[in-house]
Amino acid sequence: MRLLRLGSHLVTAVLSLFAVLSFFPLYMTVINSLKTEGEMFSSILSLPTVLHVENFTNALQKTQMLGSLANTVIISVVGIGGILLFASLAGYKLSRTPGKLSGFIFFLFIASMLVPFHSIMIPLVKTAKSLSLQGSVFGLAVIYVGLGVNMAIFLYHGFVKSIPKELEESAYLDGCGQFRTFGTIILPLLLPITVTVGILDFLWIWNDFLLPLLMLQDANDYTLVLSTNKLFGEYTKDWSLILAALVLTAIPVIIIYSIFQKFIVSGIAEGAVKG
Repeated sequence: MRLLRLGSHLVTAVLSLFAVLSFFPLYMTVINSLKTEGEMFSSILSLPTVLHVENFTNALQKTQMLGSLANTVIISVVGIGGILLFASLAGYKLSRTPGKLSGFIFFLFIASMLVPFHSIMIPLVKTAKSLSLQGSVFGLAVIYVGLGVNMAIFLYHGFVKSIPKELEESAYLDGCGQFRTFGTIILPLLLPITVTVGILDFLWIWNDFLLPLLMLQDANDYTLVLSTNKLFGEYTKDWSLILAALVLTAIPVIIIYSIFQKFIVSGIAEGAVKG
């Protein structure tokens, strides 16, 4: 018993240490975003003597953050909506129609998850340009749909297996078609995995830097992360404004993740294990 208690205390101590180490960069970012640049470099670990809230207003003005926020919201909503729509339908259909063809198609989706993005980056840019998707907020959202459906289909495919087929059979006997059965019976039961996929893709799309950098040329179309990057000049870097902009960019992510984090663990566990 003593060994078990000692092991439990040791695990708690190690996890607490990792929690502190994980929280430390966020702490440093927040406290230094409220300092002047001179105060930050003179004592980077200390709390600010005076709260310089004007750093946030200056960051909003210099990065045109409100416009970038609108672009990021549009890309996130369209991208996540497309991923959820196509992945839920495909995952349901592939799970309910077992066979060699369905197995092969599902294998292709899983195999595409193993391909590094950097290996398809140049062909993707050329293809997007030929399809007039480059330089467009909507085009970027469409590309996110194409890149995000593979993982989503994998999770939906596994989660659908936990839903009894008798529910669909009863609906068919009552005269419901396949799409109506999916929309009225299956889709509400997919809520846990839908929230999980939505949150994971929201974190990915909201924080992504490389793909918007490749696809967007006009500053008016920039996402929040790209707008923050404008503060990094060739010869000057105002770290107080940069940290303030990073805090403003991270706030929506932290809020949404804190609210829905319980769905992420349960949804991934059920979708992946049953798959």
